[in-house]
Amino acid sequence: MGEGVDPTQMCQRLVEKVAQSRQLMAMTDPDLLVLFEDWFEELEEEIVSLLRTHGPLDPAELAEKAGLSMRGATFLLSKLKREGKL
Repeated sequence: MGEGVDPTQMCQRLVEKVAQSRQLMAMTDPDLLVLFEDWFEELEEEIVSLLRTHGPLDPAELAEKAGLSMRGATFLLSKLKREGKL
């Protein structure tokens, strides 16, 4: 057998992840969430400002100018475009 996915093991991992999510949610502080949301909003404003100043930037250029990872820059660009902020 040794081939493919073990459904029992897959289900067990899923149950563990759900339990871990519940634990993390129980520890979440509403004040911390507000701080995170404020920080993220400021980061979005900074990205929009950079794009207004420098014109269109690809994710690599944006990552370099904003001090983000390539993945973070790609995420923010797609999020801002999807929300009509760009």
